[in-house]
Formats: sequence, C-alpha cells, structure tokens
Amino acid sequence: MTTKRKLIGRLVPCRCFRGEEEQVPKEIFSFERTLEELYLDANQIEELPKQLFNCQALKKLSMPDNDLSNLPTTIASLVNLKELDISKNGIQEFPDNIKCCKGLSVVEASVNPITKLPDGFTQLLNLTQLFLNDAFLEYLPANFGRLSKLRILELRENHLKTMPKSIHRLTQLERLDLGSNEFSDLPEVLEQIHNLKELWLDNNSLQSIPGSIGKLRQLRYLDLAKNRIETLDTDISGCEALEDLLLSSNMLQHLPDSIGMLKKLTTLKVDDNQLTSLPNTIGSLSLLEELDCSCNELESLPPTIGYLHSLRTFAADENFLTELPREIGNCKNVTVMSLRSNKLEFLPDEIGQMTKLRVLNLSDNRLKNLPFTFTKLKDLAALWLSDNQSKALIPLQTEAHPETKQKVLTNYMFPQQPRHDEDYQSDSDSFNPTLWEEQRQQRMTVAFDFEDKKEEEDNSGKVEINLKRYPTPYPEDLKNMVKSVQSLVGKSVHAGHGHQHQHQHQLSTGTATSAGTNMEHTHLSKEPYEPPWPLPPKEVGNTNTFTEKYTHP
Repeated sequence: MTTKRKLIGRLVPCRCFRGEEEQVPKEIFSFERTLEELYLDANQIEELPKQLFNCQALKKLSMPDNDLSNLPTTIASLVNLKELDISKNGIQEFPDNIKCCKGLSVVEASVNPITKLPDGFTQLLNLTQLFLNDAFLEYLPANFGRLSKLRILELRENHLKTMPKSIHRLTQLERLDLGSNEFSDLPEVLEQIHNLKELWLDNNSLQSIPGSIGKLRQLRYLDLAKNRIETLDTDISGCEALEDLLLSSNMLQHLPDSIGMLKKLTTLKVDDNQLTSLPNTIGSLSLLEELDCSCNELESLPPTIGYLHSLRTFAADENFLTELPREIGNCKNVTVMSLRSNKLEFLPDEIGQMTKLRVLNLSDNRLKNLPFTFTKLKDLAALWLSDNQSKALIPLQTEAHPETKQKVLTNYMFPQQPRHDEDYQSDSDSFNPTLWEEQRQQRMTVAFDFEDKKEEEDNSGKVEINLKRYPTPYPEDLKNMVKSVQSLVGKSVHAGHGHQHQHQHQLSTGTATSAGTNMEHTHLSKEPYEPPWPLPPKEVGNTNTFTEKYTHP
C-alpha cells in the first residue's frame, strides 16, 4: 500500500527568489513529519526559516551556493540528520550545539569563511567524511582525534601550520588533503595513520621529506608538488603500494636509487626541479605509464629507460639532452612523447620501433633531419618540428645524407635553427601560434594526412590525459577574476538610475538554477585507484523517495 511517507521523502524546491517574503516555499513544511531529504541549492537564501528545524525526520539537508551568513543553533533539533552540505555560503562558524546532531556522517562546508571549529564539533563521533576546503582555518581543536571514524578529511586551502597530536587516533583515515596550507615540516603524526591511501601536501613550504613517510605502506597516491623540497629520503621505498608520486616544482637535485623499489608506481612526475640525471634504477619501474622529467638540467637519459615497457606518456621538455639512448626504442607502448627545447642533433634509428607513437614533439632542437625509420610510425598523428607550424604533420621527403649517403627524412624546417621569441612568426600569415598552442592542448583528438594518400582513413584517436584531481570550488585564479568583475560592476553602478532599475528588475524576475554540489568527491579522479567505500548517492529509485519540484508561478 502506498503511504504518504513513501511519496514525499525527497523534496527539491528549485526556484526561490530574493525579495519574496518566503525564500523557501511554505508547501515544504506541510510534510515536516515525513521529509527525509531537502535540496535548496543555489537559491540566494539568506536566512533559514524556523519551520525547517521542525522537520525532525530530515536525514539529508543540502543548501550549497546560497547567501547564508550563519548556521542557527536550532540545527541541534535535527537529531536524525546524517548529511549536511552548507558549502559556498558566508558562514563563519558552527554553533557549539552542532554536537546534538550525533548521527551526522557527512559534512561538506567548503568555501566558507570558517575560522575555527568549536569543541562541540569533535563530539560528532559518527562523522566519516569532512570537507572544509577553502576556509580560514588556522588550527584544529586539540581533541580532533576523537573523530576516529573519519575516512575522508579534506582541508585544502586553509592557513594550517600544524596538526594536533591527537590526529594519530584517526586510524580509519584513508584520504587526507592538506594541500595549499602553510606547513613547513611534514607533520610527524602522519606516520602513525597506517591505513592512509591518499595524501596531498602540495603547495606548502616543505623543505624535506623524512624517511618516516616510508611507514605509510598502504599509501597509493602522494602529491608533494609545489614545495621547496631539496632531498627525498631513501626510505621513501617503504611506500611499497605507491602508484602515483608527484614531485613537480620543487628543488630536487637528485632522486635516490631506492625509488626503483616502488614497483607499483604508474605515474612519476619530477618536472620543474634541478635534476642533472635520473637514477639507473628507474628502469625497475616496470609498471610505469607516465614519466615527466621536463624543465630540469638533464644532459642524458639512462639506457635503463628501455625497460619501461608499460610507458605510454613520456615528457622531457626543456632540458639539455644532446642525444637519446638507443634503448628508448624498446618503449614500444609510448603514444605521446615530447622532447621540446633540448639540444638534440640526431635521433637513433631505433625510434622507428616505437610504432604506437601518435604525438611526437621535437620542436626547438638542433636536428638536421630525421632517421628513415620514421616511415614505420604509421600511427603518427602529430609531429611538431616547430612551435609555430600550422599543421600537426608536415609531409617529409626522402633524401640522402651528404656524408653517409644514408636515406634520411627532411623538409623545409630542417636544419632546425635556434628560436628567437622576438622573431616568433608563423609559417602561415593567418596563423596565431599562441592560440593554436592553447587549442592543441585542449583537444582530445588529433588527425592528419599521410603522404601515401590515406586522406580518407580515420586516423583520429584519443590522447590519454591522466587527471589526478579537480581544483577546489573557487581556485585562486578564479577568485581574482571574480574580484575584477566585481570591481567593474561597482564602477558601472553609477552609470544611471534607469540602468540600475532595470538591473534590479532582472534580478527579481530571473530564474535561479538549482545546482547541487558533489559531496562525495571534490578532488580525485583517477582510474587505477578508487576508494573502497561507496559514497552515498542520491536515492532515486527508493520507494521512500519522491521528487517534487516547486516552481515559481
């Protein structure tokens, strides 16, 4: 038998407008005894009605992207609440009596000017997921470790410098994001969180990574990019489950030989450092799929690179490479290889063995020609010989080397000349090199015409892009853009009373779109590792839920 409870479990008011007496439709509260889920996303709500807190059956309350300045103390009456989303508001603090919501499991409060957490917050002992990115936190409560059921803790873009010692009690924690804070040293207590699988410490002020991090034997993802790290301890090899290691934009001068013991590593990024060489042990990373060592001081690559049979993406741009080892031809699964801005004078014939190559960037080098074995690269879709070339692939002609009489491939771009940025011109009058480069990087597919009349064949293919994380809701560059727009809007307010009246009218009659916030996952999107805990999806097919939308007449 269909009951009233089964029909009105989930309500989604989708249009509320500023200036009306009631910003939340009154009809909602006729179901206050049975309402279980309420979504008030992006409705310009400034204050929550008192009747809302009579809905004691409420289990999920979602109200991101509004204009709330505080969370009323009456929140304590929602004793059955399990999920709370108040992200993208102007809330400055949690009331201490939030502790009465003992059933809370998920709290998403990112992008709010929250400066501290009350002691009562640490009494939410059933909390498993806490998202407090892009706030103003300077410290956590000393007894924060009481939240021992936490599995996900995201504190990105705050002002944290230390972690409380009690953090070691978070024994079930599997994801910890401390990126874009003010840590100068790795918090020692982290080594005691043995179940940790994902750790972000990027964009801090770390100068070294102690060997104690090697105690995190379950760690699979480690992001240490954008710090001031000069050395990497040899005990990093203790992270035997590590799959992704990001060390970009640091001050590393060498990598320890022990890095070759990270047998499960699939992604290694050491670009933008001060490396003069790569260790021979890098050839032991048999599962490595992506290697980026661009923007360093490398003069050569170790021959052991030929053992990276799983490698698919290889970048060594902006180094001092004069030649490539012949063994690189054994990396037969590479599809994208970029060697831009080096000092290469020739390429080994063995490069013709890399038959899966689709994109190859050789621009800004010193090449005089290409080996004839390039004719074996039938899947090649883009060959960049100059930063300003207008086509992804320019036909090559067969010629004889004047000295060795060997067959080589060349075209009008050889021999390559040093590029002078001040004389940067395209080989096509209508071609904008900067715009082309931006568009090329954004494209997922590439296509070209071969010399042997394959114009009608479909040679397009997807270039794999290994995404690691999404940015926080309002990254810093977007904040700056918003400030600029607000400044321009402020100047235009004085343009005239008639224009202002028209603008206000548009605000009062416009449609506000309901846009939910994804509480389950704000950062990570990575194929090899998916957290074993399924985050609670919105119940769509449940007999206890029914979507009823209230629209403005």
